[in-house]
Amino acid sequence: MAQVRFDKVRKAFGAAVAVEGLDLVIEDGAFVSLLGPSGCGKTTTLRMLAGLEFPTSGTIAIGDRIVNDVAPGKRDIAMVFQSYALYPHMSVGENIAYPLKKHGVAKAEREEKVAQVARTLQLEHLLARKPRQLSGGQQQRVALGRALVRDPQVFLLDEPLSNLDAKLRAHMRAELIELHRRVGRTFVYVTHDQLEAMTMSDKIAVMRDGVLQQYAPPKEVYDRPANMFVAGFIGTPPMNFLSGEMTGEPGRAAFRCAGTDLPVSLAGGASPERKVALGVRPEDVSLGSGPFTGTVRLVEPTGHETIVVVESPAGSLVTRAGADVALAIGERVPFDLEAERLHLFCAASEARLLASFTRSGAPAQA
Repeated sequence: MAQVRFDKVRKAFGAAVAVEGLDLVIEDGAFVSLLGPSGCGKTTTLRMLAGLEFPTSGTIAIGDRIVNDVAPGKRDIAMVFQSYALYPHMSVGENIAYPLKKHGVAKAEREEKVAQVARTLQLEHLLARKPRQLSGGQQQRVALGRALVRDPQVFLLDEPLSNLDAKLRAHMRAELIELHRRVGRTFVYVTHDQLEAMTMSDKIAVMRDGVLQQYAPPKEVYDRPANMFVAGFIGTPPMNFLSGEMTGEPGRAAFRCAGTDLPVSLAGGASPERKVALGVRPEDVSLGSGPFTGTVRLVEPTGHETIVVVESPAGSLVTRAGADVALAIGERVPFDLEAERLHLFCAASEARLLASFTRSGAPAQA
């Protein structure tokens, strides 16, 4: 059993609080990414789980054992660092075998386990080479092999792909997904790259300033962000936000946007917040027709699509259009918003409001 639990965990470095009140349960065998910008507390969280930092308060458990005071070497975890940290004077085989040798495992057993890990990671033909003779991706696999050979309960990975180029990162993402599927162990992965988190994870823990913002499967984080920070952090290009006010009363409310009212139904008939923000993802803006009009300010062809920035009375909107769209800077263009995909947030708290928008008499969940 390798469930990981953080219970009201706080970590302070003097007056600076790195992690505040973290409650998080990572299920046995799950692949969970800790995601957020630099300084959000994700690496500190990982280091506390590894035993390299100790919580100021709260408890951390692996399985049924609280590990707050347990030494790193006795936690049955393995950590893969961003720098790989391979021993340059050792061969690939010796690097992989080193944790076993350190723990006194017999030579014959070491060789058997190294051979097994090498097969898993397709390193058999590289066992005699030194790290300097390897590519970045091969070095990364050796670092994974050194962790895998110990057969730990939990793998901890601290931005292990950040030193690789884009093509190699994509390849290694696929390899990590397949490795997780084969070994069936718990993976806790730190990254600031939302693409890594979205493509590899069972769940994503989005953090900001040491506080957990949302913990959910990738699709839920994208489709139903808990607040404006999550909505703006997840997605490339990020979500657009249009400031506005609610009009009317419960059951007959509307979001007033650029002179056009979008009827809104709030969950439970709640009284509408007057100051709100409308969230619109770029793919949910349809150019070419609709009740709104804007001016094209930027056109960026990317090959498979075109990013178009439209300036409107409601604000600036980044939109996605087809690869063959023909628009010129300065051109006036009508547009519409996909009602069933809109998001509503309280401007003061930035929290998501449970609301559904109406278009042509048909309500749709936002």
